[in-house]
Amino acid sequence: MSDIKLKVGITVGDINGIGIEVIIKTFMDPRMLQVCNPIIYGSAKVIAEHKKMLGATDFNYSIINNPEQANGKQVQVINCWEEDVFLEIGKSTATGGKYALLSLEAATSDIKNGKIDLLVTAPIDKNNIQSDQFKFPGHTEYLAQQFEAKDCLMLLVSDNLRVGVVTGHIALSKISSLLSSELILKKLKILSKSLQEDFGIRKPQIAVLGLNPHAGDNGLLGNEEERIIIPALRKAKENSIMAIGPYSADGFFGSGNFKKFDAVLAMYHDQGLIPFKTISFGSGVNFTAGLPIIRTSPDHGTGFDIAGKNQASEDSFRNAIYAACDIYERKKNYKEVYINPLKISHLKKEN
Repeated sequence: MSDIKLKVGITVGDINGIGIEVIIKTFMDPRMLQVCNPIIYGSAKVIAEHKKMLGATDFNYSIINNPEQANGKQVQVINCWEEDVFLEIGKSTATGGKYALLSLEAATSDIKNGKIDLLVTAPIDKNNIQSDQFKFPGHTEYLAQQFEAKDCLMLLVSDNLRVGVVTGHIALSKISSLLSSELILKKLKILSKSLQEDFGIRKPQIAVLGLNPHAGDNGLLGNEEERIIIPALRKAKENSIMAIGPYSADGFFGSGNFKKFDAVLAMYHDQGLIPFKTISFGSGVNFTAGLPIIRTSPDHGTGFDIAGKNQASEDSFRNAIYAACDIYERKKNYKEVYINPLKISHLKKEN
């Protein structure tokens, strides 16, 4: 990793949830300041209230006005609002959504303008954040629009397990009508490229799950496999993407078959996330592949049921910090080695 610590912009998420708690717990460990230069976008007053609730006397921070002032010697906070806010810990409120959006907008603006290197987002409530400024199912779709990304991919990562989804935050009843060979191929292209650039895998192998029970059982239980998924796999092969399937989703993870592949592409949200969280809950990371910036988040939600009780684990959030920094370095290395022909020529001479 580079000696220059990366500036990581951290959004606070819903101020009534566990987001600020896991941020505080992550950076109570002073060794985290050796990993990155953390900048929290939120409110020093709100953070102070959470710190008091947790009894987190070892957590210290300074207030800065912009990322240029970040010195990396301690956690820094940029105030995205000045007014006092009444916290209702453990409750979903319009206030929680309002300030989650202010935090997200400020951090997004700064990473757009190159003032921070990475973006790590604490969980939002997808309902209370809805407004005229935010009409998206979640972070992924909001960021895709902000960075004019034609498409992106929700990718859950933990150690060597990586699970992407073709369709994300949409109703189960709409999945079949939205699936197409073109959409699956598009997601496979993003996933294959991300595995190479972001995870350093030269020739990735991707397992693709079927939509129906037993992957349709040769059309007996549905024809999406024959009609949509298999043609997409043929097109992927024509594009030099090694995608294999469709596999029956129920036995694929239980049998350990996923260990043979670099990533798995599921057809819909729960098909991929239920097994992922069963295997890796509490340590996994959500990475948005296909964006021009690096954004990660923990694999959990706002946790209103345990908010304010000092019960939330910071493991997933800490791993989100690690993952963002690692992906930055791998992407940098990919550009230097595989895109720069002078670098390639130099390496060949050395060997």
